[in-house]
Amino acid sequence: MSPSSKSVSTPSEAGSQDSGDLGPIGRTLQWDTDPSVLQLQSDSELGRRLHKLGVSKITQVDFLPREVVSYSKETQTPLATHQSEEDEDDDEIVEPKARNDSEMENQEQKHEVKEAPPRELTEEEKQQILHSEEFLIFFDRTIRVIERALAEDSDIFFDYSGRDVEEKDGDVQAGANLSFNRQFYDEHWSKHRVVTCMDWSLQYPELMVASYNNNEDAPHEPDGVALVWNMKFKKTTPEYVFHCQSSVMSVCFARFHPNLVVGGTYSGQIVLWDNRSHRRTPVQRTPLSAAAHTHPVYCVNVVGTQNAHNLITVSTDGKMCSWSLDMLSTPQESMELSYNKSKPVAVTGMAFPTGDVNNFVVGSEEGTVYTACRHGSKAGIGEIFEGHQGPVTGINCHMAVGPIDFSHLFVTSSFDWTVKLWTTKHNKPLYSFEDNADYVYDVMWSPVHPALFACVDGMGRLDLWNLNNDTEVPTASVTIEGASALNRVRWAQAGKEVAVGDSEGRIWIYDVGEVLDTSLWRSRWFLMVSLIWSATQL
Repeated sequence: MSPSSKSVSTPSEAGSQDSGDLGPIGRTLQWDTDPSVLQLQSDSELGRRLHKLGVSKITQVDFLPREVVSYSKETQTPLATHQSEEDEDDDEIVEPKARNDSEMENQEQKHEVKEAPPRELTEEEKQQILHSEEFLIFFDRTIRVIERALAEDSDIFFDYSGRDVEEKDGDVQAGANLSFNRQFYDEHWSKHRVVTCMDWSLQYPELMVASYNNNEDAPHEPDGVALVWNMKFKKTTPEYVFHCQSSVMSVCFARFHPNLVVGGTYSGQIVLWDNRSHRRTPVQRTPLSAAAHTHPVYCVNVVGTQNAHNLITVSTDGKMCSWSLDMLSTPQESMELSYNKSKPVAVTGMAFPTGDVNNFVVGSEEGTVYTACRHGSKAGIGEIFEGHQGPVTGINCHMAVGPIDFSHLFVTSSFDWTVKLWTTKHNKPLYSFEDNADYVYDVMWSPVHPALFACVDGMGRLDLWNLNNDTEVPTASVTIEGASALNRVRWAQAGKEVAVGDSEGRIWIYDVGEVLDTSLWRSRWFLMVSLIWSATQL
C-alpha cells in the first residue's frame, strides 16, 4: 500500500493544532513517492513549522526499511535466505549430499549418453576395420578363447571311486588297456588329406601338431597343411592353422623354441611357422637350390641343448643338412649319406638315441637300416642292418630313462608286415613281430615304459606290445572305425596317451590303461634286461 494514498492523523498532531496560534486548521501528513524527500503539506502554508518537524530524522528512521525492501527486490534473493541460522546450518550439512546427488545424476546422464546406440558405420569403414592388423590379431586370439569355453562339457558328477569306470561303454571294460579319448578332425582343412606326421610339444604337453598332404579335390587350396591341436580343451577346431604351397611330409615343434613349428615339404623346402605371427604362411623357408634339399624331406629333428642346438633334416636323395633356426637361407653343414661312398641312401626315417646329437640311425626305401655319424673320422654311413624285405616306414630309438641304459635299442616298421627290434651292437634283429596282416606304417617306443611300444598298420589297427608280457602277440589292440589305414603313431610325453593318424585326415587319441604291466617300476627294467640277454644268446 502506497504511503501517499493515505492520510495519517495522530493525537499529538491534533494537540499541536489546538495550541497553535492559527487555531484549529486541518493538516495532512503525506509521504512523497520518492523516499528521499519527505514533505508536510497543509491547507495553509506554514513554512516555519516545516523546518521544525525534523524531516531529516523521520527520513533516517523510515528510510532504512525502505532500502532493505528495495535491495531485496533488486537482487531477487530466494526465500531460503530469510531462514533461521539453524536452518542454514542444516543446509550446510546436507549440501554435500545434494552435491553427490547432482554428481550421480550427471553420471547417470553420461551413462545414458554412452548407452545410446552408436552411429552405424559405412561399408567402407567396416571393411577398413575388418582388414586392420589390430582387429585380425584381436579376433584370432579371442576366437580361440570362445571356442574353448563353448566346447567344455566336463562331467561334474564323475565318481573318482571307480564306479563310473565300470559303467563306461567301449574299450575300457573289464580291465582293457586302450580307451578312446577323442578325435581331431577339421572339415575344411583335414578332409581328403592324409596325416603324414605328428609331434607333441615339450613345452606345452597338451599341444600336438600334425602335417597333411595335398587335397586332390580342392586344387585351389594350399597343398601343405599343418594343424596344431589342443588336448586341454574340448573344442573341435585346431588351435593354429599353418599352410604352404607344397605337401608337408614331416613336422615337429622346434625344441627350445615353443612358438616355432618346422616342416619338411615334398618339394624339398624346409619351412618355419611362428604362432606369434597372425600369418598362416611360413615366416622363413629354405631356398630351392643345390645347396639345400631338392627331394622330399621325410625327416626333421631339433637336437642339442638350450644354448647349442641345430635343426637336422634328411631328404630321400640321402642329403643331410644342419641348420640354424635363426637363418634358413644356407645350411651350416651338409653331408651326402652314401654306403661305401658310392650308393646313395634313400632315407625314409631318422632317429637319434636319447641324449645323443652325433650318432643316429636311418631307414631306407630298400629296407636296409644304417647307423650314421655327423662328425668325426667316421662321419657318414657306418654299419648296415639287413632284415626287412620292404621299405622301412618307421624307425624309433628307445626313449625311456631309468636305472639301465637301453639307448642302443631301436625298433623299425616296414611294408613287409613286420616290426623288428634291433640293437646297435648286433647287425641282426633281436626280435621280429609278425602279428600284422598289412603294411606296418609306423612304430614308436613308450617314453616311460622300458618294454612297451606301439605300432599301426594299413588295416586301421593300433597295437601295444609289452615285451615283458609277451613277444608273440600284442598286449592290447584296437581297430578304428571304417576301413582307413593308420599312417602315424606318437606317444604323449607322459606316456598316458597315444595319438594315431589315418589316411582320411583324422587323428585318434587313446588313453593307455595302467594295467599294461602289473609289476613294479624297477622290475620292468630288469625283466627287459633278461629279455635282451636271452635274445642275444640265440
